[in-house]
Amino acid sequence: MSNHYPRLFLVLLLLALAIWIDTVNILRVPNPFKPGELLIERNVAPLLGLDLRGGLQVVIEPDLPEDVPVDKEQLEVSRTIIENRTNALGVSENLIQLAGERRIVAEFPGLTDTSSVPETIQQTGLLEWVDFGTAPPPEGTIIVTDYGGAPSDLPEGTTVYHTIMTGAMMETVGVSTNQLNQPVVAFSLNPEGTQIFADYTRNNIGSHLGIVLDKRVISAPRVSVPITDGNAIIEGNFDVETANALAVQLRYGALPIPLRIVETRLIGPTLGEDSLQKSLVAGLIGLIIVILFMALYYRLPGIAADLSILIYAALAFAVFKLIHVTLTLPGIAGFLLSTGAALDANILIFERIKEELRNGLTLTYAVEKGWRRAWSSIRDSNIATLITCAILYWFGSTFGATIVKGFSVTLALGMFISLFTALFVTRTLLGVLLEWFKIKNFARWFGI
Repeated sequence: MSNHYPRLFLVLLLLALAIWIDTVNILRVPNPFKPGELLIERNVAPLLGLDLRGGLQVVIEPDLPEDVPVDKEQLEVSRTIIENRTNALGVSENLIQLAGERRIVAEFPGLTDTSSVPETIQQTGLLEWVDFGTAPPPEGTIIVTDYGGAPSDLPEGTTVYHTIMTGAMMETVGVSTNQLNQPVVAFSLNPEGTQIFADYTRNNIGSHLGIVLDKRVISAPRVSVPITDGNAIIEGNFDVETANALAVQLRYGALPIPLRIVETRLIGPTLGEDSLQKSLVAGLIGLIIVILFMALYYRLPGIAADLSILIYAALAFAVFKLIHVTLTLPGIAGFLLSTGAALDANILIFERIKEELRNGLTLTYAVEKGWRRAWSSIRDSNIATLITCAILYWFGSTFGATIVKGFSVTLALGMFISLFTALFVTRTLLGVLLEWFKIKNFARWFGI
């Protein structure tokens, strides 16, 4: 029995840490060696999904005829590029995944701007350095270049400009400032691009080397000196946001296939808030009913299980906040289901203990044997549930079913935490309670 107190101390310590994390949005831990500095500063605010928080959902598909096949790898590369672009733009908590054979579904919780992100998503990001000679077209002009071959049915008199090189020869791209403290896009070239750039700038002093994105003129700077080191900047009428947007498009390359947005859906936060409140009320009612049942039917062990479930809820929510699990309505359902699974493990154990007590074993042996004999059933049921979670997660990832993914993630995490609380926390609490109350009337205290 004396071993229960170190375990009880560990349980109370974990509970205190969980409550601390549950009640703050910014986790700050001071540095004991450097007063005034923080050892840890982490954002642990709960992340709510699109169905709870509201936001923007965008459905994207290749801008190709239906009879043109689309390679799965091209879609996956496009999905990755879209994810990188939106992450770099500061759109956090986004979810980009494939849906079926030809669609990509992008979800942006909390986003209400229906223009900036979709525009960045569908731009192909084809950057060209174009020889404009001494008469560059105005910025913003749509031009025709010979990269990939110019169309044959152009109107008479259309100027076709020569592409010197493309953005595929860039190695790094970032936002910087020029001498006037204006935002610019700085880049460096690979060895092949460095040689091409050096040859052109050396032989065309005074000409304009146009920077063209998706056939639209961004800038047309005049070549004043040879640039031989492969490092240069793109200047234009940029502010910080537009310079960053251009850098994002260039940094993450061109999309392998053209894309178009087929549906944009703005979900209001009012609907999400109402759904969240109803879900929490339903979960609270269910939890109260279960707690009353356990206490009335299993008596003292039931009270230990009730305390364990409350500790489980605090631990699970803290873990969700720490690892930034995005909570959705299906995710909350998975969490509540794992709560029931935790009680299920306790019920198996308690029923075994009652059987051993009926068979005449002493309380100590009945508790130990009950836990040991119930373990195989608990183990098998949890393994089966985890296998199911893995299948559901794979299904959700393959077919773009975010609802299924959210459910599987929270259910799996909840299963691990519930297993810990059932086998460690409940056992510790029950041992302490048995020592404190010195039970002799088993029928009264165990509901036999």
